[in-house]
Amino acid sequence: MKIEDVVMKLIGPVDPVGESNADERRLENLKSLCDLVGGLVVRIDAVGRENKGRYEASRHQAGTYAYNFLTKTLGIPG
Repeated sequence: MKIEDVVMKLIGPVDPVGESNADERRLENLKSLCDLVGGLVVRIDAVGRENKGRYEASRHQAGTYAYNFLTKTLGIPG
């Protein structure tokens, strides 16, 4: 099982179905998911900012990977 599957099992469904009671809960689940993703992006950003300019190869590699993920994959400006 992938981490994404585990997270979605914990959070619950997020897609609205057109039924008010169910969709109210799903909106709360979506807010929880967005909070989680936002927190993860902050952590990834910190790795990129703190390490991409480092001289140690492993730190530079991690920092560059994080920076490229945010800028090239997600399109978040650096």
